[in-house]
Amino acid sequence: MGEEATQTQQHHLGSAFGHYSTAAEVISGIDLSGKSAIVTGGYSGLGLETVRALVSAGAQVTVPARRVEHARSVLAEAGLDGVSVAPLDLADQESVKAFAKHYLADHHTLDILINNAAIMASPEQRVGPGWEAQFATNHLGHYTLVNLLWPALAAAGSARVVSLSSTGHKLSPIRFDDMDFAGGYDKWKAYGQAKTANALFAVELDRLGRAFGVRAFAVHPGGIMTELQRHLPREEMVAAGWMDAEGNLREGFKTPEQGAATSVWAATSPLLAGKGGVYCEDCDVAEPTDHHSPLARYQGVDAHAVDREAARKLWERSAGLTGVNAFA
Repeated sequence: MGEEATQTQQHHLGSAFGHYSTAAEVISGIDLSGKSAIVTGGYSGLGLETVRALVSAGAQVTVPARRVEHARSVLAEAGLDGVSVAPLDLADQESVKAFAKHYLADHHTLDILINNAAIMASPEQRVGPGWEAQFATNHLGHYTLVNLLWPALAAAGSARVVSLSSTGHKLSPIRFDDMDFAGGYDKWKAYGQAKTANALFAVELDRLGRAFGVRAFAVHPGGIMTELQRHLPREEMVAAGWMDAEGNLREGFKTPEQGAATSVWAATSPLLAGKGGVYCEDCDVAEPTDHHSPLARYQGVDAHAVDREAARKLWERSAGLTGVNAFA
């Protein structure tokens, strides 16, 4: 099989937006009146700005939250007190099932689902039956959420699911022989595997869902300082070149408003009509990584994150682990 058959079609579309575009700019002129949306992690950082943009276009937004009262307080302070908040802990499969059950009881359709919530480079932790926490939270929680909400997505007729990946995917492919790091934990490889999983999830969901009008996209939002970095000491971020010793961010970092733009673009852009299964960055479809470029660590998508066979294998493994599969 040639490259075209094994990997997604990663080529710029030539959108009118770029690295520093904001969520407000990319959604300008788009009408989401009567549309329903869910944004996980929609009460901090990128998620909050994503919710703000969707609401500004008229969408009815639900924010699942582990800390419900805190989420309501943050949203109200942001002038978004019309947003619905419901309990959800992505690391707890039973919590995911409860959220989906209650959502489906109140909503027939779901037009936009943005899987935004994540943890990054966290200390070693096991959840559920012993799953590595970053993979379980960032991928398996969202996997189960999407599959259980499938009836509402399919009923919408033209729904979009946006899965937040990152250039962290470049740190590790899926470790199919040791996904839970039984052989020794590495917080960055664990994060990398989880972000690769987010990208591959979009590849396979798009393949399975396109016949129902459901399209899926993976998104790299860019480098942004948010609560996602809460597990990282400043010394480690300085050593990584993200900031200098005084805490000044390196050139190229985005504001939360800029970081939310690619998620909002993937969820709403008319340019993506009839397309899906691709990895996006800077409000466009990303190009494959140029491994000869000095920016290879920060730009483009690596082949292992858009490999269709790996995406199918991950879906099958995820279905086996969770016991959930809307397409079985």
